[in-house]
Amino acid sequence: MKAVIYARYSSDNQREESIEGQIRECEEYAERNGLKVLSCYIDRALSAKTDNRPEFQRMIRDSAGGLFDVVLVWKLDRFARNRYDSAHYKAILKKNGVKVVSARETIAEDSTGILLESMLEGYAEFFSAELSEKVQRGLMENALKGKNNGGGIPLGYVLNHQTQKLEIDPLTAPLVVEIFTRYADGETVRSIVEDLNERGLRNPRGKPFRLNSFSGLLTNRKYIGEYQYKDVVIPGGVPAIVPQELFDRVQRRKERNRRAPAAAKAEVRYLLTTKLFCGKCGRMMAGECGTSRKGVKHHYYKCGSAKRKTGCDKKAVRKEWIEDLVVEHTMRMIFNDTVVDDVAALVVTEQDRENTDLPALQNQLAQTERGIENLLNAIQQGIFTASTKQRLDELEAAKEDLTVRILQEQIAKPRMTEEEVRFWICRFRELDTTKEEHRQRLIDSFVNAVYVYDDITVLQTLVIALGAGLGVWGVINLLEGYGNDNPGANAHVR
Repeated sequence: MKAVIYARYSSDNQREESIEGQIRECEEYAERNGLKVLSCYIDRALSAKTDNRPEFQRMIRDSAGGLFDVVLVWKLDRFARNRYDSAHYKAILKKNGVKVVSARETIAEDSTGILLESMLEGYAEFFSAELSEKVQRGLMENALKGKNNGGGIPLGYVLNHQTQKLEIDPLTAPLVVEIFTRYADGETVRSIVEDLNERGLRNPRGKPFRLNSFSGLLTNRKYIGEYQYKDVVIPGGVPAIVPQELFDRVQRRKERNRRAPAAAKAEVRYLLTTKLFCGKCGRMMAGECGTSRKGVKHHYYKCGSAKRKTGCDKKAVRKEWIEDLVVEHTMRMIFNDTVVDDVAALVVTEQDRENTDLPALQNQLAQTERGIENLLNAIQQGIFTASTKQRLDELEAAKEDLTVRILQEQIAKPRMTEEEVRFWICRFRELDTTKEEHRQRLIDSFVNAVYVYDDITVLQTLVIALGAGLGVWGVINLLEGYGNDNPGANAHVR
């Protein structure tokens, strides 16, 4: 029988070594019981209280392909610590002809085995719930004593490992006060971040400061001495770094910015960033912004070489024009059933071409089966010697080995059907192309590169099945004339 191993460890005091131990014992069980192990599915630092485990879900999906007969686990609590999930996924596996087997727990096949298995699953759920209660109780006790409950140490503090409490860091605490003061006085977060990085200063993880980290920093109430864990709030639970008056000024400014009109706050997103290229010199075209004499702001893409005046004279192209053009033609492709069918066929063809090992193995298997058939025909005609038997045994062993390797290859690289590819592409027909996030998703998923010349625009699209883990399978060029007035490019999408 063919088997796969599922191994898992959670974050509660377990390490990578526990995975190695589980796999070793499962392999020993498989050898004792005549099971052929094809592959291992491993989830690291993930609890079995939830079924949101990537390798676990991949194993369940793969079971539908009939590639294996047994899921081998070290103990049943590795499979699930929730009786509902255990019953649900075992039912799916059973429907697919797959059985779950525990390497450490001997469970009979009769009615007593059903009772024992349910008791083991119930105990696993009880143990998980009890452990969670103990952990939460310990964390709450720590909170009531003002001890740190894990997580990152905020800038300006250090952790006293003996008391498990935060203390002021004399080296970085003044930097926190500087950041709060500069922001309260009207300086932007961007300018503060750029200045800190130019000065060579680093965050607590030793990396440059980033814009998105300042939102949490400027609202962290630990800086005024307030300790909080869930419903526990302890004023003075940690040493204060920022005066209350300064902290309040920062919060008032953040509130004013939050209530500002969205248009004034929003940063313009250039949807074709890293995908738009100059047709003259091949350099990437980057987003630019300029203001006319009348005070009107314009957004466009400009060639990097033309911007630096290093030999290219390609004119800039309007942001709205080129993005609308790309979105329109990509959607036109998606709504064209013939194109979708061609893409689906291309994907299936390309995935077979990419996997060079599988066709070679299948060819070797076919040759081996022909060799076995020839020997059997010879035996039927009365030709049977010691060397005939030896050769037949060798071919049978080779056939078994090749069959296992083919199954392992199919598990490692699951194959998608044309119907699945068509379904994935057609889901994009539901996008609302007036919404920026939908336009970005469309471009990210299908557009590989756009080349802008003075007389044509070449749109090269990709089929990228991200959700199914396909990667890049095929390239399509849209060959279609399209007129549009645009400064710098008379557009034809080719």
